[in-house]
Amino acid sequence: MKKVLTFLKKELMLTLSVLAAVIALVITPPTLQLFRDIDWRTLGTLLMMLCVLEGFKHENVLNPVVRLASHLTHMTSLSLFLVFGVFFTSMFVTNDVSLIIFVPLTILLFRNGHKEQYILPVISMENIAAIRGSMLMPFGSPQNLFLYGQADVTAWHFMLHMLPLCAASAVLLICFIFFLYRKNPKEEIASEGREEAWTDEGKVRRIAYLLLFALIIAVIVTRTSLWPFAVILVLAVIAILDRRLLLQVDYVLIVTFFCFFVFSSSIAANARIAEVLRKAVAGHEYWWAIGLSQIISNVPATIVLYPFTENFAGLIYGADTAGLCSQIGSLASVINYRIYVREYPGNGGKFVKVFTLISWAFFLIVVIPGYLLSSWKFF
Repeated sequence: MKKVLTFLKKELMLTLSVLAAVIALVITPPTLQLFRDIDWRTLGTLLMMLCVLEGFKHENVLNPVVRLASHLTHMTSLSLFLVFGVFFTSMFVTNDVSLIIFVPLTILLFRNGHKEQYILPVISMENIAAIRGSMLMPFGSPQNLFLYGQADVTAWHFMLHMLPLCAASAVLLICFIFFLYRKNPKEEIASEGREEAWTDEGKVRRIAYLLLFALIIAVIVTRTSLWPFAVILVLAVIAILDRRLLLQVDYVLIVTFFCFFVFSSSIAANARIAEVLRKAVAGHEYWWAIGLSQIISNVPATIVLYPFTENFAGLIYGADTAGLCSQIGSLASVINYRIYVREYPGNGGKFVKVFTLISWAFFLIVVIPGYLLSSWKFF
């Protein structure tokens, strides 16, 4: 029992989602239609993505990026590389995975180069880069993956609508980095990278994971009805290549998604509750997404609000902005915090202080343009 309680305390988002699902099922008794309404395609796609990205981590698929970082000797250029490494990789390998790759590397390089005073500002900007870079692609973040599955638009149409905020965020991040090193833009660092060499025996797995990743992208973009077969194929190939990897996938995220889908479907099936929420949310999706995300994070907030949404753009722009307000606003921010406090156990409060200061400075600049842009109809 003690182990269960410890696990539930550690995985607060999972605990919250289970409680929400149970309460919703009490309010609205489950029916066969309720489970039909669950977005099984998104759950299957998310499972495939998590499995393959776990393979990326195991086989150091992005090792060339790590090696390149170790050869940069100026703080400005190194920080630009690290922040935009997160910005661009998050578009393809999701925002949390990009942080898992680059935040430990940042800590290692800055610690070895005796520049630890810059670690918190830079990883805070990497957090922003993960949130704002991932917004461009349909598969950059879990909420984008879900919403793209609901929208009857092409991938190019989706990217066109996300491009203005994404590009503006890139320019703003550059300004933030140059402001950080304004006193000495050419400050040097003696970098010593962490080069984990590729092994010959891992070559087949690396190629296979890259091919599976391409398959997943094709499934997402084409919206093929054959996605269940793709899920079976991905799981079968990984089981053959490295079955131990399947035990290390983040199933907690999938169960959390499932529970919030149950909650959302149950609430939407209750006519009275649905009507109240529809009146409250409709026309105010942007602010509801930002506000509710500070309580239950942006992924579950997106799932909960979607059935009551009239302005799709307001919901997705709000969900992709919510992570800038607080750590709770995005699961990626929680991952960033975990990585840092593992290296500096007594500095959790310092992380929150610096993270909040930089994120809020960014949020206050982009929140109104995001709101104005939300009037641009998605479809």
